[in-house]
Amino acid sequence: MAESVPQSSQDGLLLDAYSRAVIDAVERVAPAVARIQAGRGQGSGFVFTPDGFVLTNHHVIERASSVAVSLPDGRVFEANLIGADPHTDLAVLRIAIGADGAPLPWAGFGDSRAVRVGQIAIAIGNPYGFHHSVTSGIVSALGRSLRARSGRLMDDVIQSDASLNPGNSGGPLVTTGGAVIGVNTAMIQGAQSLSFAIASNTARMVAAMLMRDGRVSRSYLGVAGQNVAVPRAAARSAGIAAASGVLVQSTEKGSPAETAGLAAGDIILAFAGEPVTGIDDLHRLLTADRAGAAAPLVVLRRGARRQLAVVPAVTGT
Repeated sequence: MAESVPQSSQDGLLLDAYSRAVIDAVERVAPAVARIQAGRGQGSGFVFTPDGFVLTNHHVIERASSVAVSLPDGRVFEANLIGADPHTDLAVLRIAIGADGAPLPWAGFGDSRAVRVGQIAIAIGNPYGFHHSVTSGIVSALGRSLRARSGRLMDDVIQSDASLNPGNSGGPLVTTGGAVIGVNTAMIQGAQSLSFAIASNTARMVAAMLMRDGRVSRSYLGVAGQNVAVPRAAARSAGIAAASGVLVQSTEKGSPAETAGLAAGDIILAFAGEPVTGIDDLHRLLTADRAGAAAPLVVLRRGARRQLAVVPAVTGT
């Protein structure tokens, strides 16, 4: 008969496994995590391409006349602002590889749609000027809404209990595999274990637009929503094939969504003839050229399929 392992030894083995997972992730990602010095303020960011594009929060570099980027290997770069989007609190910088040709470390995006509540989340940044600090915890909730400093709601925000402090803003939230699943953006002052990150799928999409155009052009409906699974029974009875959509939590007063008759509790399934399986789909479809043009919006309302006509409005940025 095999001897049982004492509980203390089991706890030690589990702790070692957790430690190894965190250590491996940090060793992969930390070299790409930057300290951002923007005038009198500072924050964090990370290199996300091998040719020197850096992602950070808009509020970290806002109104800064110059920006310096420091990497853990001691290199310091002057950075150029490529573009910023206050509505998602994201900004892209560019640093130049030195004449020595030394490669830049960089961190890759993971798929935030694959994130699950309870999985390990690791935050890397520069809180209070303490360079390259690491905190870890778990993903506490998905699909949160958080109001940006611009006043617009940011949807599909990841909540974790990895501790954040001033200076962590713009740093990555990563998995044990070293994939960036979020960009740390906020904590609630005075609250414990309430930290928020912009989902990586949103960050990837916004970064691509900023790299291409220097700005994000979009239209909007004026809803706060979250990703939700569509119950199979409801889908069958409504004659739809969708497995997921966007649950409307509220609509802004006077917004295109309110004018179209969209209501809290509706589940958005399609827009302009394209399926909407989540918030990322809706953001991708709400391009600037949609503004002012009526488009069909398919929703599931109290188990029945409904089609509304909505006229998206331009955001102005």
